[in-house]
Amino acid sequence: MPTLLVLGATSDIGTAIARLFAERKFAIQLASRDTLKLLPLQADLSIRYNIHCSIHHFDAIDFASHKPFYDALSSKPDVTVCVFGYMNENEKVADDQDETLKTIHTNYTGAVSILNIVAKDYASQKKGSIVGISSVAGERGRQSNYIYGSAKAGFTAYLSGLRNKLHEKGVHVVTVLPGFVYTKMTEHLNLPKLLTAQPNDVAKSIYNAVQKKKNIIYVKWFWRWIMCVIRLIPEPIFKKMKL
Repeated sequence: MPTLLVLGATSDIGTAIARLFAERKFAIQLASRDTLKLLPLQADLSIRYNIHCSIHHFDAIDFASHKPFYDALSSKPDVTVCVFGYMNENEKVADDQDETLKTIHTNYTGAVSILNIVAKDYASQKKGSIVGISSVAGERGRQSNYIYGSAKAGFTAYLSGLRNKLHEKGVHVVTVLPGFVYTKMTEHLNLPKLLTAQPNDVAKSIYNAVQKKKNIIYVKWFWRWIMCVIRLIPEPIFKKMKL
């Protein structure tokens, strides 16, 4: 039975991913800072799908704990999904250094730290799939979320380089650019319905990407063209826009 590791399993997207892979008969490793919140999900997945489901404490910004966390896994995962993230209002993040660092370390530094460890293990085995959930916010800096966006831009670039490095080792790396998604992290935002996906949509896209060895996916196809247009706007015009 293949195994899936979900880093950030208490998130809405992480939960949806765990459910879908469990339905497909993967053993599931749920990792999060708040392991107590994972107990109901663990019980449900174990009973509903008759698979092994374990819970593991993981803190994205406790970098020193990352290697001991991964080494302690009784079985190493075949697929690792990095889904954790953090987003607050941009002005609050810009005005508060703690919020600035939390945004950068959660969305970039922490992800790079743990995935470097996973990547080294997968490269030695010459197999495995790494899935990183980045953001369309990282495709061009905008005044409304430039700190969060810059962290995601770095993560997208990291995943691209990791994919390039690990290809010859037989390791698959997927970059996921979901666009808007209805989650607890975005519930304070007034999201346009037609442009917004559900966590289950993200989970299905990720499962298909892993099975079909896709490299970069947009959960809703039109985001690829929306971001293409945004990237092509000349900077003298773009800097005057309220985005």
